[in-house]
Amino acid sequence: MRNFYLVFLLLTLTVFGQDNKDTNAIDVSLFYGNVIPHTTDLYHLQGHPDGMMVSFLKQTHGKEEWHSAFNFPDYGVYFQYQNYNNNFLGKCYGIGALYNFYFLNRHLELKVSQGIGYATNPYDKVSNSKNRAFGSEFMANTNIGLTYKKEHLLDNLGIHAGLLFTHFSNGRTKTPNSGINTFLINVGLNYDFSNNNKRDIDTTLVKKNYSEPIKYNFVLRTGFNESAIIGSGQYPFYHASFFIDKRFNRKSALQFGTELFLTNSIKDYIKYMSIAYPEMNLDANTDYKRVGLFAGYELFINKISLEGQVGYYVYRPFNDDIEVYDRIGFKYHFNSKVYTGFSVKTHLFYAEALEFAVGVRL
Repeated sequence: MRNFYLVFLLLTLTVFGQDNKDTNAIDVSLFYGNVIPHTTDLYHLQGHPDGMMVSFLKQTHGKEEWHSAFNFPDYGVYFQYQNYNNNFLGKCYGIGALYNFYFLNRHLELKVSQGIGYATNPYDKVSNSKNRAFGSEFMANTNIGLTYKKEHLLDNLGIHAGLLFTHFSNGRTKTPNSGINTFLINVGLNYDFSNNNKRDIDTTLVKKNYSEPIKYNFVLRTGFNESAIIGSGQYPFYHASFFIDKRFNRKSALQFGTELFLTNSIKDYIKYMSIAYPEMNLDANTDYKRVGLFAGYELFINKISLEGQVGYYVYRPFNDDIEVYDRIGFKYHFNSKVYTGFSVKTHLFYAEALEFAVGVRL
């Protein structure tokens, strides 16, 4: 746990150590809600989790072009504590990065955050075999919130209240991994450390036409995962994709492409199933490769962009999952041609892989 808090401290220092015109703020929220069971084997894990989230924020004021383009969002880091009030699930901690986007004269806040989670009571075949949600201690953590916010209600102190959706899952890097979704009501206080409420659009900037011709992308995604058989072992995967994208304006681009999935855990799973269930008449040499077609959308913020894709398998000799898959993640653009990224590939609510990507855009 010492290393866990050290990472959190470093993230905090990174945010507050910058000498720029952005101002500092803090949000503290308490929440309470319900576990949302998305499979029948999670019904015994239902409960009423509670906890808290502390967000350390940089408030933007127009120093950079993207600030005004997105209505002066906040960015920063968060720490999250969640007690599931369930003996099998235990507690989870999370740290990561966030964006707050504002609407309705800055009273409506959309929070999007992604980070790393730590589970205190993961699956163990002897001591905790009922926890089918967390197959490992370390996981990915995603939070999406919609909140009414009133800043400077009393000097620099404000209040907020709203809804929060949280997700903890290891992306099937180790099974079991059903993951846990919770729907929560949150209330809290926010404090602005500065008195600078002025936000200016830089009128000296020359307007830029962000529309681009069609670009060609080559991406390799990799990582490791495990099949649905507990203890079957972790294997590397390689997902290679080619797609075209068309950027229409400052924020948006559409994608269309194809990809090849070389998932070695599926190859091992086919061999296991052919032996363990001979009545299936499954050939152990059945091709494990898959090919998909997908369409996607990319939202450009600054050097970071958010990406979502929906695909359909056009080649899949071994039919273990549904035919439709989806992916959500973010990308960091080093320049106009090279980027890296992180994404979660799922089949609806069932995660298949946490993917680390390297791509080129020509």
